[in-house]
Amino acid sequence: MQAGVIAVQGDVSEHAAAIERAAAAHGETADVVEIRQSGIVPECDVLLMPGGESTAISRLLQSEGIAPEIQAHVDAGKPVLATCAGLIVAAEDAKDERVQNLDLIDVTVDRNAFGRQKDSFEAPLDVKGLDEPFPAVFIRAPLIDEVGEDVEVLATWEGDPVAVKQGPVVGTSFHPELTSDSRIHDLAFFDTVEALQ
Repeated sequence: MQAGVIAVQGDVSEHAAAIERAAAAHGETADVVEIRQSGIVPECDVLLMPGGESTAISRLLQSEGIAPEIQAHVDAGKPVLATCAGLIVAAEDAKDERVQNLDLIDVTVDRNAFGRQKDSFEAPLDVKGLDEPFPAVFIRAPLIDEVGEDVEVLATWEGDPVAVKQGPVVGTSFHPELTSDSRIHDLAFFDTVEALQ
């Protein structure tokens, strides 16, 4: 399986390790490539859009010609996991004109709504599709404050959605890659990948 990690900005190594663990749990291997220019996304079976700085990520996706390739990937039914700033970019509306949204998932988000770096926290989340709570790490996390009718809410924290799914796209406010638990990566990818095969 070819897994592409959008690497125009931010740290990507934890996502690479998480998708490799998730693939191994299915008896598969994941060939992970870092995407910094156009031409690579069309070769990928799955995509990860990590955290970082959402305005910089969105600007670079547009200037490097990667944005339309991501949209074509989703149109083809191939899965995407968008986390934290990745979710902000993937959203329909980030309520910030500096962010050029990809409109992959019909949600509105508030950037950094959970506070600054010092307000980071970990919480056990009940996630639809998982048997046990997931140890979610929230760092300068966005708040999902509006959800479209075609969007499935997978998890909430204190009444607010923090994990959502629409078609082949899963978005999380938290950083699932910062734990040794790869179940979110598994949930985001493997049912969809197996259905496409």
